[in-house]
Amino acid sequence: MIRALILGGTADANLLAAAIARAGIDAVYSYGGRTRAPADQPLPTRIGGFGGVNGLAEYLRCEAITHVIDATHPFAAEMSRNAIAACAQTATPLIALERAPWDKEAGDRWIEVADVVSAVAALPENRTHVFLAIGRQHIAPFGSRPQHAYTLRFVDPPEGTLPLPDADVIVSRGPFTLDGELEMMRGRRIDWIVARNSGGTGARAKIDAARALGLPVIMITRPPLPDRPRLESVGDVMQWLDHRTCLGA
Repeated sequence: MIRALILGGTADANLLAAAIARAGIDAVYSYGGRTRAPADQPLPTRIGGFGGVNGLAEYLRCEAITHVIDATHPFAAEMSRNAIAACAQTATPLIALERAPWDKEAGDRWIEVADVVSAVAALPENRTHVFLAIGRQHIAPFGSRPQHAYTLRFVDPPEGTLPLPDADVIVSRGPFTLDGELEMMRGRRIDWIVARNSGGTGARAKIDAARALGLPVIMITRPPLPDRPRLESVGDVMQWLDHRTCLGA
């Protein structure tokens, strides 16, 4: 008997939740709690952290979780590391539903950096219009470059004062279209884009738009993670669940 835990918060996780619900599999969907109005799910949902590795391991035991699917954002490294450790501690099968990163294509003007601090340093000194497509948790370091005009896009309206003196906030939830991104970038006279290499299709339009407009992209590469089994599609994860059920796992 399967009782799965989906570590979610991504479009892929939402698709997986729908597939698991249709299959009649007992599962819980977990949100990290950073989004104030998360999308409704067809599964029982919990919101908030687990309290580190030991807290997650205790949850797996108490809730009789048999399988864990890490479908968090590729940059949610702490949660992914905790899942690896907690599943090892409890001998719980773990699979990552992880979209492939974007590859640089002809016409792309990427400056690849390792982290947000390096992204700040890669911006030009002279005032320019910057689209920060990195989420509200990561904008504070850009306060050291207050000369720029920033465009930010959040799922939720920002709380409190932003650390950027010149910031234009768009509140919107993806996926976004190429035409929409082109219109936004032209209308706000975007010169530079800062993005994380999330991969997938839902957030790709801004990368395609940057290529079409010849704009430079400061691309933050994914954080390193310990080795773990991973799959790239919902269908593959469903097959993994079915295979492990047949094996009695």
